[in-house]
Amino acid sequence: MGTASCAGKTTLGRELARRLKLPFVELDSLVHGPNWTETPDDELRAVVEPIVVSNEWVIDGGYWGKLGDLVLRNADVVVWLDLPMRIWLPRLIRRTSGRVIRREELWSGNRETVRSFLFSRDSLPWYALRNYSRHRRVYPKRLAPYNVVRLRSPAAVARWLEDYSSSAISAAARAAPPPSTGL
Repeated sequence: MGTASCAGKTTLGRELARRLKLPFVELDSLVHGPNWTETPDDELRAVVEPIVVSNEWVIDGGYWGKLGDLVLRNADVVVWLDLPMRIWLPRLIRRTSGRVIRREELWSGNRETVRSFLFSRDSLPWYALRNYSRHRRVYPKRLAPYNVVRLRSPAAVARWLEDYSSSAISAAARAAPPPSTGL
């Protein structure tokens, strides 16, 4: 979870999945179809349900409006990246403008454009700015029922990633059956 786009959710999710040798799922890639059409809620749920019941995954995103608490209630830990605007807003501007300039494909052939970046009511920067304060206000109550780690700085993210992945790898090693001696 992130209070805003460009908080580092995907980067953190990919790195955690890599360290723990778990599948990584970016929900944006499942939601955004060709020409930015959204996957219907029931179809998205049908794809995500088998993933979250498998007990071994890292998912980037929650999509409450489409999935309710499906992802959250099945997570061992929910990481909330609540970085200050001074961190994520420059990242968002750099990333999105870079994608526009490079004509970078996102999901299903979709690309951001100058028009969608600067002039659309639904542009990512405007969406993030409009919702940042509301998310910071609503998330504490909404996330209260779950095992949440709220990280408020890049340094806290780096420390948590190192500590969590190290302890999870150690726990998995302790739970693994001993190697066969071949006798």
